[in-house]
Amino acid sequence: MELAKITSKGQITLPISIRRKLRLKDGEKVAFIEKDGGYLLVNPIELIIDEAREALKGEAERLGLKNEEDVAEMIKEIRKENNPK
Repeated sequence: MELAKITSKGQITLPISIRRKLRLKDGEKVAFIEKDGGYLLVNPIELIIDEAREALKGEAERLGLKNEEDVAEMIKEIRKENNPK
């Protein structure tokens, strides 16, 4: 467990070990998520990526995409459809 002291202005300094685990850099923001009567501190970028991954779960299988080559071929086909010569 890590502890951080709250200043009179409501500020805290995140311990370096937590900043490293969350891959946070100077000036970046953090998100607080309410869960089970407490709060979780998360990297919002990681949160967005996780939500996108969850939203797209199963789409590759549904589209018949098995590997990167299948994805590249699908992109080529879409580009042809959208940019006919």
